[in-house]
Amino acid sequence: MVKLSEFADYDGLGLAQLVKSRKVTPQELKDASLEAIEKLNPKLNSVVAVLADQARKEIEAGLPEGPFQGVPFVIKEMIAHAAGVTMQMGSRLTEGLILPHDTELMTRFRKAGLVTVATTTTPEFGFNANTEPVLHGSTRNPWNTERSPGGSSGGSAASVAAGIAPIGHANDGGGSIRVPAACCGLVGLKPTRGRIPTGPDYGELLSGIAIEFAVTRSVRDAAALLDAVAGPDPGCYGWAEPPKTPFLSQASNPPEKLRIAWMEKPLSGVPVDPECAAALRETVKLCEELGHEMVEVAPQIDVEAHALANLRVWGANLANLMDSVAEVMGRTPSEKNLETASWATYQYGKNLSAPELLRALDIYTGVSRAVGAFFQDVDALLSPTAAQPAWPLGELNQNAPGITAERWIEQLFTPCPFTNLFNTTGLPAISLPLAWTKGGLPIGLQFAGRFTGEGTLLTLAAQLEEARPWKDKRPPVHVSNL
Repeated sequence: MVKLSEFADYDGLGLAQLVKSRKVTPQELKDASLEAIEKLNPKLNSVVAVLADQARKEIEAGLPEGPFQGVPFVIKEMIAHAAGVTMQMGSRLTEGLILPHDTELMTRFRKAGLVTVATTTTPEFGFNANTEPVLHGSTRNPWNTERSPGGSSGGSAASVAAGIAPIGHANDGGGSIRVPAACCGLVGLKPTRGRIPTGPDYGELLSGIAIEFAVTRSVRDAAALLDAVAGPDPGCYGWAEPPKTPFLSQASNPPEKLRIAWMEKPLSGVPVDPECAAALRETVKLCEELGHEMVEVAPQIDVEAHALANLRVWGANLANLMDSVAEVMGRTPSEKNLETASWATYQYGKNLSAPELLRALDIYTGVSRAVGAFFQDVDALLSPTAAQPAWPLGELNQNAPGITAERWIEQLFTPCPFTNLFNTTGLPAISLPLAWTKGGLPIGLQFAGRFTGEGTLLTLAAQLEEARPWKDKRPPVHVSNL
């Protein structure tokens, strides 16, 4: 039997091996995770609903013999959802929303053997780089509870970092997997566009810029989970070519010499915290020591046009989403059930013309072509994941007086200006916890790659994890301290 204090010594594959060797039962792992929620959630506010009965019934019915059989798991309350479980997306507009079916991705999580023990917090409609919705209040970072765990997958990231579960569902429309991973000291992989199924409810998420996956503690968990859930589903809009070799196998072997570009300054020109910049330069040095060729060069795009396209795509998609869920709930979007930034963006989106949206998508195409050409000469691009370590709670206030859609999206991407380029292009990117500040906050470093290049990123990530291991880094709010 695994004691609670030992529970987080293992990643997901490690716990699954304990189950397979009958050293622990899925029931015992589930109970340990539920105990961790009970003791830690009052400090973190990362969990929305505890699914104790559902988890027990899944185990009693017999779990699939997947790679993560019996491993506790949490799901973000947005996009992917489980039958009969709330999926409120952090909004009063959708408070109480329950859908009667599993999404395809949820079905695949189950087939992998994962046991869902809880749902986790998200900012309203995932439209923030922190996680402080009016509906649920502020989610706190286990490394410093006065800091944000990032967003929009902040609840999953805080839960995984604190040891509640080794893997947490997440999604990413502008950095929402990678930014919380950076803030919480985790691995955050954003797969290639079309890699992860979106059915049966969606086609292309956010006009193709968003994708589903997870945050994990280890690189091998990310690779094994990607093997388990990737691939097209019936009627999908498009799909990424599958790898010839499983991702986990690729991550188990050292990479060949790579040509890696690196950039310290974001294309938007916002300042980068000195400790993040120092961490970048140390990572450049580490990559050189590992035998890779490092070149300081960055892709070039029209930054202002790209920002305008982001505003239009987010505005149109959020307005459509709000109208859709409002119809299901029998409610009307208003200032009474939406946060200030969401209400402003809803109105902006409702007033967009079809040609304006199509022009935004044309801008995205131009950006994708330019960045795709850039990756013809390099295997990966290294940058900080965020421009600063985890920011104080309240810094990204969705209810600031007088906020407009234009001002909000500019403010939203100020602390995380390196991530959304790879949402636009659909390229894979991964955040790794390779550094810490003097004050003890994690710093994420992002590696982006070519289209369908997750294998290269995971192979490199595994090499870096071995060279600068983070397994024993534990935040103050953690199961090992109980």
